[in-house]
Amino acid sequence: MKKIILSIIASAALTACGNKEENKLSDMEMNFKYDVEKFYDLQILRYQVPEFETLSLNQKLLIYHLSLAAEEGRDILFDQNCKFNLPIRRVLETIYTERIGADNASEFASLEKYLKRVWFSNGIHHHYSCDKFLPDFSKTFFNSCLEKLGDEKLTGLLANVAGNSLAEKKASLVDVMFEPALYAKRVNQADGQDLIATSANHYYDGVTQTEVEKFYDAMRDTTDKSPISYGLNSLLTKDEAGKLVEKVWKSGGMYGKAIDKIVGHLKDALSYAENDRQKKVIELLIEFYNTGDLKKFDEYSIAWVADSTSRVDFVNGFIETYGDPLGLKASWESIVNFKNEAATKRTEVLSENAQWFEDNSPVDARFKKKECKGVTAKVITTAILAGDCYPATPIGINLPNANWIRETYGSKSVTIENITYAYDQAAKGNGFKEEFVDNDADREMIEKYGYITDNIHTDLHECLGHGSGQLLPGVSQDALKAYGATVEEARADLFGLYYAADPKMVELGLLPSADAYKAEYYTYLMNGLMTQLVRINLGDQIEEAHMRNRALIAHWVYEKGAADKVVKLEKRDGKTYVRINDYNKLRTLFGNLLAEIQRIKSEGDFEAARKLVENYAVNIDPELHKEIKDRYAKLNISPYKGFINPTYELVEKDGKVVDVKVNYKEGYAEQMLRYSKMNNNVD
Repeated sequence: MKKIILSIIASAALTACGNKEENKLSDMEMNFKYDVEKFYDLQILRYQVPEFETLSLNQKLLIYHLSLAAEEGRDILFDQNCKFNLPIRRVLETIYTERIGADNASEFASLEKYLKRVWFSNGIHHHYSCDKFLPDFSKTFFNSCLEKLGDEKLTGLLANVAGNSLAEKKASLVDVMFEPALYAKRVNQADGQDLIATSANHYYDGVTQTEVEKFYDAMRDTTDKSPISYGLNSLLTKDEAGKLVEKVWKSGGMYGKAIDKIVGHLKDALSYAENDRQKKVIELLIEFYNTGDLKKFDEYSIAWVADSTSRVDFVNGFIETYGDPLGLKASWESIVNFKNEAATKRTEVLSENAQWFEDNSPVDARFKKKECKGVTAKVITTAILAGDCYPATPIGINLPNANWIRETYGSKSVTIENITYAYDQAAKGNGFKEEFVDNDADREMIEKYGYITDNIHTDLHECLGHGSGQLLPGVSQDALKAYGATVEEARADLFGLYYAADPKMVELGLLPSADAYKAEYYTYLMNGLMTQLVRINLGDQIEEAHMRNRALIAHWVYEKGAADKVVKLEKRDGKTYVRINDYNKLRTLFGNLLAEIQRIKSEGDFEAARKLVENYAVNIDPELHKEIKDRYAKLNISPYKGFINPTYELVEKDGKVVDVKVNYKEGYAEQMLRYSKMNNNVD
């Protein structure tokens, strides 16, 4: 592993790989295989759960039951992403497991690959670009497989597909899979279009963007200091009379069967809660699931923020709104984790100095918090990933999302270091830096400081960036509508970029030298200007919120610094490279943009947000795009990565559970099929 010379950071990196003796890797860690398999543009990895064995039996059992609760929500996300996802997946899994059509080896192999992609993306749309991907096998082959399945089996598999007859249902299923224009985008962000009518997600049914906005605008009270996140946990549709109605996701409501299973495992977990605060958190989450009451969700969120002492922690529920083009409806997700106590020392330092960072931010004083409350941050070891965090996962999280809760009660931020470590290990020797960084000095800088500064940037982004600033009175947290997610991610990224270069980082012992930040500046601009383009099809625009955020920042500073040649794109031997000529001026530009982004957020300036995103974050230079994709293709690197979860096994002696063991042996298809069989709870 990479050896890092700095006490806090070195501790973090080493702890991410488990217990060490004299900084030596254990035999298991030396032989651990992170890379599992590749298909299409995807790579499947494993992650380790270091120090799990050092937890108490009660902590292990808490993780065990919370993990079971996490696994139960998988099919909710599949259905949220598109109403055809579950019947398509179930038909494909039946064909695959029963080996129907296997005599046609090439077509069956293509079906297997397509199914693996559906598992990865939790549906038929790319998990990142949101474009529908089409099968590589022929429609003729698939129709022959459907015929071999037989009408009786298909009737059950397609029970919830609309149609007057089985033939109509089959035709609908085939059309959705094979017709490019049908349900083409899971989330459409194209300016000037009806974003609801043109998005394939299942958060709305038979309604328009105008109807959605009017429906929820009428609910809001802009004078309420604790506004409810209306629409967060429901599908908006129309009843038989044409009246707009919400189908709430709760016990006894939509997704009720799966939610009841989640609640059952949460009740089992209660017996192993580490303290009364954590017990209260679980109880409030159960109440929310049973009632669907969003006020109860806010109570749960406040209690969750207040529990800062438990080592084991979890997220479970309808959380992030990236899957809704209007940023109202939340996808289901879960992460179960425990604190990496050694690595958390650095995030504790940030939390303790939160007010200093807020006070010294380059934004207007009107938008700064006078008092930073409840800012807690930690580095965690994830034990299970689920829902919208699986197989692809974030590397950092800041919750809750309600601005008023953040301002009044604070927030929790985490950096998931056993995941960042797995990424780092899997990327060693892949040739990426050699291809896209054109000189030894920059490559050595990135090799020396890249892992450290990337984690620090994540810490700053999640711990302080999302929690910084405030809205002006009367401004809704949904004021920026379709551009809200991009602006919020840019705000947090800019906060991290600006402060990564501050002398305070060295003073606090978080970075080893005053120049370390340059590794993050270089890789961030290289990514925003060039290398993230490998994830986008030629001819397409940038649509995903995080990619738009990075492009916005990179292109804005590139343009604004052009006169002084702060950042340049230089071409040599037919290849384009990033050159940063003045890191100090670059930091100033990051600060200037942060000030403007915070103004837009605080004032709810929709038109300014629209112009900023549309001008800097959407369009792609087609010539540069092709060049980058061609260079990247030669490296045989998968641009997207996701993970197989470990499994947890109870160890019994004399009829009593005496331990819980972690197992890393389950394969990708094996895990996905097990989840489909055990968690088949959404109709």
